[in-house]
Amino acid sequence: MPPQNDLCDCRVIHRDLVEAARTEALALAVLEDLSQTFKALGDVSRLKILWALEQREMCVCDLAALLGISESAVSHQLRLLRTMRLVRNRRDGTILYYRLDDDHVAALIRLALEHVAEG
Repeated sequence: MPPQNDLCDCRVIHRDLVEAARTEALALAVLEDLSQTFKALGDVSRLKILWALEQREMCVCDLAALLGISESAVSHQLRLLRTMRLVRNRRDGTILYYRLDDDHVAALIRLALEHVAEG
């Protein structure tokens, strides 16, 4: 099979399409936030943590035992995920439990899994 060319065979600018896309474009700040969210999802350890938290809330010690990494490494990843509003925590006595921030995070993970499975 010959290599696929990603260019048009002719040079035509569809001004109406370009203008419509320009008016519907997302604000730069929104795009930057979205980019940071996907960047946070671009790490295998963070994805393992998110998948575990999609199933149930867990503390740092539980996540460290599950993933086979240090508690400080888990804590560091959770801090990043919390900053990105992908996880939240709650204190129960001396234990700090983590869970996904909301249903959007779970949906994002599940949609990405569906996309990969269809690959």
